[in-house]
Amino acid sequence: MSGTAEVQVRPGVEADLKALTALYNHYVRETPITFDTEPFTPEERRPWLLSHPEDGPHRLRVATDADSQEILGYATSSPYRPKPAYGTSVETTVYVAPGAGGRGIGSLLYTSLFDALAGEDLHRAYAGIAQPNEASARLHARFGFRHVGTYREVGRKFGRYWDVAWYEKPL
Repeated sequence: MSGTAEVQVRPGVEADLKALTALYNHYVRETPITFDTEPFTPEERRPWLLSHPEDGPHRLRVATDADSQEILGYATSSPYRPKPAYGTSVETTVYVAPGAGGRGIGSLLYTSLFDALAGEDLHRAYAGIAQPNEASARLHARFGFRHVGTYREVGRKFGRYWDVAWYEKPL
Protein backbone atom coordinates (compact mmCIF):
# COMPACT_ATOMS: atom_id res chain seq x y z
CA MET A 1 0.00 0.00 0.00
CA SER A 2 1.29 3.48 -0.77
CA GLY A 3 0.11 6.56 1.07
CA THR A 4 -2.97 6.66 3.25
CA ALA A 5 -5.76 6.73 0.64
CA GLU A 6 -6.40 3.03 1.23
CA VAL A 7 -6.73 3.40 4.99
CA GLN A 8 -10.02 3.71 6.84
CA VAL A 9 -10.38 4.94 10.41
CA ARG A 10 -13.36 3.91 12.50
CA PRO A 11 -14.34 3.23 16.11
CA GLY A 12 -12.86 0.06 17.56
CA VAL A 13 -15.29 -2.82 18.08
CA GLU A 14 -15.20 -6.09 19.98
CA ALA A 15 -14.40 -8.03 16.79
CA ASP A 16 -11.06 -6.15 16.74
CA LEU A 17 -9.99 -7.47 20.13
CA LYS A 18 -7.72 -10.29 18.94
CA ALA A 19 -5.88 -8.13 16.39
CA LEU A 20 -5.58 -5.17 18.78
CA THR A 21 -4.16 -7.44 21.46
CA ALA A 22 -1.62 -8.90 19.04
CA LEU A 23 -0.55 -5.41 17.96
CA TYR A 24 -0.16 -4.23 21.56
CA ASN A 25 1.70 -7.40 22.53
CA HIS A 26 4.30 -6.65 19.85
CA TYR A 27 5.12 -3.45 21.73
CA VAL A 28 5.05 -5.25 25.08
CA ARG A 29 7.55 -7.89 23.90
CA GLU A 30 9.79 -5.87 21.58
CA THR A 31 9.93 -2.24 22.72
CA PRO A 32 10.05 0.07 25.73
CA ILE A 33 7.16 2.10 24.27
CA THR A 34 4.81 0.52 26.81
CA PHE A 35 5.93 -0.35 30.31
CA ASP A 36 3.78 -3.48 30.37
CA THR A 37 6.22 -6.38 30.55
CA GLU A 38 4.05 -9.47 29.95
CA PRO A 39 1.86 -10.10 26.89
CA PHE A 40 -1.91 -10.16 27.31
CA THR A 41 -4.57 -12.57 26.14
CA PRO A 42 -7.54 -11.07 24.33
CA GLU A 43 -9.72 -11.86 27.36
CA GLU A 44 -7.32 -9.93 29.61
CA ARG A 45 -7.57 -6.95 27.23
CA ARG A 46 -11.38 -7.04 26.97
CA PRO A 47 -11.96 -4.60 29.89
CA TRP A 48 -9.60 -2.13 28.20
CA LEU A 49 -11.53 -2.39 24.93
CA LEU A 50 -14.90 -2.04 26.67
CA SER A 51 -13.68 1.06 28.52
CA HIS A 52 -13.52 2.88 25.16
CA PRO A 53 -17.11 3.19 23.85
CA GLU A 54 -18.10 4.97 20.64
CA ASP A 55 -19.07 8.12 22.54
CA GLY A 56 -17.82 10.03 25.54
CA PRO A 57 -14.32 11.20 26.39
CA HIS A 58 -12.62 7.78 26.25
CA ARG A 59 -12.46 6.61 22.64
CA LEU A 60 -10.75 3.96 20.56
CA ARG A 61 -10.11 4.68 16.89
CA VAL A 62 -8.79 1.92 14.62
CA ALA A 63 -7.05 2.26 11.24
CA THR A 64 -7.60 -0.58 8.80
CA ASP A 65 -6.50 -1.41 5.29
CA ALA A 66 -9.55 -0.64 3.17
CA ASP A 67 -9.21 -3.86 1.17
CA SER A 68 -8.02 -6.49 3.64
CA GLN A 69 -9.44 -4.87 6.81
CA GLU A 70 -6.10 -5.64 8.50
CA ILE A 71 -5.59 -3.40 11.52
CA LEU A 72 -2.77 -0.95 10.85
CA GLY A 73 -2.92 0.91 14.14
CA TYR A 74 -5.09 2.43 16.82
CA ALA A 75 -5.38 5.54 18.97
CA THR A 76 -7.08 5.99 22.31
CA SER A 77 -8.09 8.64 24.78
CA SER A 78 -8.22 7.24 28.30
CA PRO A 79 -8.66 8.64 31.80
CA TYR A 80 -5.62 10.68 32.80
CA ARG A 81 -5.92 9.78 36.48
CA PRO A 82 -8.75 8.13 38.45
CA LYS A 83 -9.63 11.03 40.79
CA PRO A 84 -12.78 13.00 39.80
CA ALA A 85 -11.08 16.40 39.39
CA TYR A 86 -9.05 14.95 36.50
CA GLY A 87 -12.25 14.19 34.56
CA THR A 88 -11.68 16.88 31.94
CA SER A 89 -8.21 15.54 31.11
CA VAL A 90 -7.38 12.51 28.98
CA GLU A 91 -4.23 10.59 28.17
CA THR A 92 -3.85 9.83 24.49
CA THR A 93 -1.74 7.26 22.73
CA VAL A 94 -1.14 5.86 19.25
CA TYR A 95 0.18 2.43 18.25
CA VAL A 96 1.00 1.69 14.61
CA ALA A 97 1.48 -1.87 13.38
CA PRO A 98 5.02 -3.01 12.63
CA GLY A 99 5.76 -2.26 8.99
CA ALA A 100 2.99 0.35 8.76
CA GLY A 101 4.98 3.31 10.12
CA GLY A 102 5.91 6.34 8.07
CA ARG A 103 2.69 6.31 6.04
CA GLY A 104 0.68 8.89 7.97
CA ILE A 105 -1.42 6.35 9.85
CA GLY A 106 -0.64 7.93 13.22
CA SER A 107 -1.77 11.30 11.86
CA LEU A 108 -4.98 9.82 10.45
CA LEU A 109 -5.71 8.20 13.80
CA TYR A 110 -5.06 11.34 15.84
CA THR A 111 -7.10 13.48 13.42
CA SER A 112 -10.03 11.09 13.82
CA LEU A 113 -9.60 10.87 17.59
CA PHE A 114 -9.44 14.63 18.16
CA ASP A 115 -12.36 15.21 15.79
CA ALA A 116 -14.39 12.69 17.81
CA LEU A 117 -13.43 14.40 21.07
CA ALA A 118 -14.24 17.92 19.85
CA GLY A 119 -17.72 17.98 21.40
CA GLU A 120 -16.71 16.47 24.74
CA ASP A 121 -16.23 18.38 28.00
CA LEU A 122 -12.45 18.07 27.91
CA HIS A 123 -9.79 20.64 28.76
CA ARG A 124 -6.40 18.94 28.19
CA ALA A 125 -4.85 15.90 26.56
CA TYR A 126 -1.61 14.40 27.85
CA ALA A 127 0.81 11.95 26.28
CA GLY A 128 3.74 10.14 27.86
CA ILE A 129 6.48 9.14 25.42
CA ALA A 130 9.18 6.68 26.48
CA GLN A 131 12.54 8.05 25.39
CA PRO A 132 13.98 8.06 22.85
CA ASN A 133 11.10 8.17 20.34
CA GLU A 134 11.57 11.00 17.85
CA ALA A 135 8.76 9.82 15.57
CA SER A 136 6.23 10.04 18.40
CA ALA A 137 7.56 13.42 19.53
CA ARG A 138 7.15 14.77 15.96
CA LEU A 139 3.62 13.35 15.69
CA HIS A 140 2.56 14.95 18.95
CA ALA A 141 4.14 18.30 18.00
CA ARG A 142 2.16 18.27 14.71
CA PHE A 143 -1.02 17.97 16.77
CA GLY A 144 -0.20 20.88 19.05
CA PHE A 145 1.26 19.01 22.01
CA ARG A 146 4.11 20.72 23.82
CA HIS A 147 6.74 19.16 26.06
CA VAL A 148 6.05 19.94 29.73
CA GLY A 149 8.62 17.77 31.48
CA THR A 150 10.47 14.48 31.66
CA TYR A 151 10.38 11.83 34.34
CA ARG A 152 13.92 10.47 34.53
CA GLU A 153 14.44 6.70 34.74
CA VAL A 154 10.80 6.19 35.75
CA GLY A 155 10.41 2.70 34.28
CA ARG A 156 12.62 -0.37 34.12
CA LYS A 157 12.27 -2.77 31.22
CA PHE A 158 14.74 -4.99 29.34
CA GLY A 159 17.24 -4.58 32.17
CA ARG A 160 17.54 -0.80 31.95
CA TYR A 161 15.77 2.37 33.08
CA TRP A 162 13.79 4.56 30.67
CA ASP A 163 12.80 8.22 30.76
CA VAL A 164 9.28 9.35 29.86
CA ALA A 165 8.74 12.78 28.31
CA TRP A 166 5.31 14.27 29.01
CA TYR A 167 3.41 16.40 26.53
CA GLU A 168 0.14 18.34 26.83
CA LYS A 169 -2.35 19.79 24.40
CA PRO A 170 -5.28 22.13 25.07
CA LEU A 171 -8.61 20.78 23.86
